Amino acid sequence: MAERVEPKDVRLHGFTRRSLVEDALAWLDEFTRPLGVETIAVPDGHRRVLAGQLTAVRDLPPCDCAAMDGYALRGVETVGASAYNPLLFQIRGVALPGRSYPESVAAGTAVRISTGAALPDGADAVLPVEYAVLDHERIEVNTAIAPGDLINRHGCDFARADPVFPAGRLLLSHDLGLLTALGEERIEVIRRPRVRLLVTGTEWAMPGLASASIPLHESDSLMLRQLIERDGGVLESCESVSDDPGLIQEKLLAPGADVILVTGGSGVGGEDGAPLVIRERGELAFHGLALRPAGSAGLGRVHGSVPVLLLPGNPVACQCAYEFFGGRAIRRLGGRGSDWPHPQRRVVVAQKIVSGIGTVDYYRVRLDAQGVVPIAAGSAALWSSLTQADGFVIVPGSCEGYPPGAEVTVYCFDT
Repeated sequence: MAERVEPKDVRLHGFTRRSLVEDALAWLDEFTRPLGVETIAVPDGHRRVLAGQLTAVRDLPPCDCAAMDGYALRGVETVGASAYNPLLFQIRGVALPGRSYPESVAAGTAVRISTGAALPDGADAVLPVEYAVLDHERIEVNTAIAPGDLINRHGCDFARADPVFPAGRLLLSHDLGLLTALGEERIEVIRRPRVRLLVTGTEWAMPGLASASIPLHESDSLMLRQLIERDGGVLESCESVSDDPGLIQEKLLAPGADVILVTGGSGVGGEDGAPLVIRERGELAFHGLALRPAGSAGLGRVHGSVPVLLLPGNPVACQCAYEFFGGRAIRRLGGRGSDWPHPQRRVVVAQKIVSGIGTVDYYRVRLDAQGVVPIAAGSAALWSSLTQADGFVIVPGSCEGYPPGAEVTVYCFDT
C-alpha cells in the first residue's frame, strides 16, 4: 500500500517508505482505459489508432489488371518465340489506368498497357516491354510467356468484406495508402489524450527573481513535449506555475485535460506543494517509489479519473518517471497499450551492472563492440548520462545486477 498522510498535515517530512513500482503501475492501469472515438479523414490518420476492425468496402484490385508496363496479348500465342524465332504481333491500341479498353484482343494482336490498367477482353497475359522489339505498329516477341503472367487478378489483394486491420491498429503511412486504394475516405479512431504540462517552481514562473550570476534555463518541458508527441498525446497547455499552493490547485483542477504532468516540486521539501494539493483535492495514491533515479515520483488523480503524474525536476529523474508512468498513461488512454515504445535488443553485458535489492533501476547504458557498458543508474541531474547513452536497461528490484556475459534487454533510444 502507498503511504498515506492526512490532509491536515501542512508539510510532508520525508518518505517513511517507498512503494513498489509494480503496485503503482497496476493502480495507473485501472484509470487509463482508451478514450472515446472520433471520425477523421484518412489523410489525417498517420499514427492514429483504429477504434474498431476495418473491412474492405470493395475488391482490390477491382478487376484483372497489369502488374507492370508491357503488352497485353494471348500468352499461348507466344509459344516458340525466341531471339532466333521472333513472332510478330500487330499493336491495336493503348490501355490506360482508370479506363476500359473498348475492344477485345484478337489473335495475332497486342495492346500496349500501363501498370494498373484493366486487362482488355481476350488477353490473358502481359509481356514485359523488354521482351519485345517495337517496329512501327507491330512488335517482335522474342520470349514465350504463359497465360496469367504479370496479371494481378480481380480481388487477389483484398475481397469485399475481407478484414483489413484489427481494432487497435496504429496506422502507418502505407496503411493510409491502402485505405485510400480501397476507397475509404473517413475512419473511426481513438481520441488522442489531451495532456496538461505544469512546470512548478517560482524560479521558472518568475525568472526575474533569479540571480544574474546563476542563470537558470528550464529544460524539462521541451523534452516532455517531444515525448508526449511520441506517445500520441496532444499538448493541451504548458504553463510555468509558482510554488503557491493556490495557483497549483487552480491549474490542477481546471477542466480540459485527460492527463496532467507536473514536473518539479514532487519531493517533500517546503516548496513542494503539488503533492499536498492532490492529496487534499483528489487522491494521492503513491508518493515515493522504489525507483532510481525517480524515487520522489508520485501518482494521483483529480476529478475522479484524471491521472496526475508527479515528475521530479531533475532531468534524468524526470525522464525516468515519465517513461515508467507518464508515457504509459498517455499510450493507454490513446489505445496504444502498455508496451514500451522503444526498439529492443538482447545484448551481452560487457561490464558489470550493479544494482541494489528492493529498487528498480533505470540504468542508462552504452553499446559498443563488446556489448553493454553501464553509464549510470542514479545521477538524476546529469544530462550527460542521457546524451551519452544508447538506451537503458531495467534492473528489477529482485536483482542485484548483471555480471559480464549475461544477456539483457536494452531499450534503445530513438536515433
